[in-house]
Amino acid sequence: MAVAFHDINSAAGLKKLDQYLLTRSYITGYQASKDDVTVHAALSKPPSAEYVNASRWYNHIAALLRISGVSGEGCGVKIEGSAPITAEAVATPPACDSKASAAEDDDDSDVDLFGEETEEEKKAAEERAAAVKASTKKKESGKSSVLLDVKPWDDETDMKKLEEAVRSIEVEGLFWGASKLVPVGYGIKKLTIMLTIVDDLVSVDSLIEERLTVEPINEYVQSCDIVAFNKICKY
Repeated sequence: MAVAFHDINSAAGLKKLDQYLLTRSYITGYQASKDDVTVHAALSKPPSAEYVNASRWYNHIAALLRISGVSGEGCGVKIEGSAPITAEAVATPPACDSKASAAEDDDDSDVDLFGEETEEEKKAAEERAAAVKASTKKKESGKSSVLLDVKPWDDETDMKKLEEAVRSIEVEGLFWGASKLVPVGYGIKKLTIMLTIVDDLVSVDSLIEERLTVEPINEYVQSCDIVAFNKICKY
């Protein structure tokens, strides 16, 4: 079922978008799609900081478009009061650089296939093989969606400051998503928060051990548990 937004660049429209994204990481579904790109493109400028959820979502989609593009189809979205927007051009990752392929072809043309291989040729071949391996590994990498439980020390822990401390962690390839407080008993609540990671750049285990449970954040955070870990795309 298509989602509709009205007059999205007005204060009222931005407020409704911000409220809509309070409990969602994406416009539709559980991964970035062309619906996100359509809404992103409809905004004349990034939402201001007062629209916390819309601003977080906008920056996340902008980062995905820079890194790999967005390929998910989505469920459909309508932007009322705006001109029709085509998401295809910005949702697809940029094509591979043809100059690199041409350079490789030129290198191959210099190899004497019938002569004895020299040490320089062996070294060049090894370097090319290593570059191809590294390139292949990068292309096979992707992103994952993670659901994390962050537990406080006790019922006196300031959960607002706990969430601020968690979201203050900035790592290349890490994007914080929607969150909510869930009661666990005896007046204690835990923070359940979504995050998206670029697999080659972020290790969730390292994030927990080296960032979330050490000073100064461990003033609020007692422990973290991975609730769900799902691969969402490759590029």
